[in-house]
Amino acid sequence: MRDEYLELFIEGLGEPTQYRPVSQAELSAYRGILPDKLLEYWQEIGWSGFADGLFWLVNPIDYDHLVEMWLEDTPFTDIDRYRTIGRNAFGKMYLWGERTHQTITLNCPMHAIIALESEVREVEEDTELAVQVFLSNIDSEISDIEDLNDKPLFPQALKKLGPLKPDEVYGFEPALIAGGNLSVDNLAILNLDIHLTILRQLGAPQIPFAGVNVNID
Repeated sequence: MRDEYLELFIEGLGEPTQYRPVSQAELSAYRGILPDKLLEYWQEIGWSGFADGLFWLVNPIDYDHLVEMWLEDTPFTDIDRYRTIGRNAFGKMYLWGERTHQTITLNCPMHAIIALESEVREVEEDTELAVQVFLSNIDSEISDIEDLNDKPLFPQALKKLGPLKPDEVYGFEPALIAGGNLSVDNLAILNLDIHLTILRQLGAPQIPFAGVNVNID
């Protein structure tokens, strides 16, 4: 049965447009590691794509190698073990800390890690509420990127390039870190794993970002 937080998520993004059910064996592999509420949501709506691929709930193990690569030589490796629980169409990943139960955002296209200094090291005791708040705050505006004219890029990319498969992203060519522009004309459908690996090879993520600081002491 869907709770009010899951209903808010569905209200914001709609029912899955690409549905991938999660088996009991797959759920069992994460029990005791990730919150029961998250597993409950997976059982309800799967590891699926929403809004024609704008946002995806994902199997964390498929992204573990990317998280390790992107967080290498950052303070976050000493804070927690982070697992990917969601991502957007452009390769921005939402990470969950196994110990702290805090979320951080790994914005691969922008080469940035976004976290709250006041919370990143604190242990969140109410894991159920933390998952509920995270999911209910995801909507089309948060999941999208704006172009140089402050227009959402995803509808433009979907119209020009077509929908994404689960292992694909809309990637900038050239990459933003290499001088590319926030324009639909610079987007292509790319393999997610290959593209995010190449992006990391182009440079390390920036911390802090957008005025958000992380205490690395």
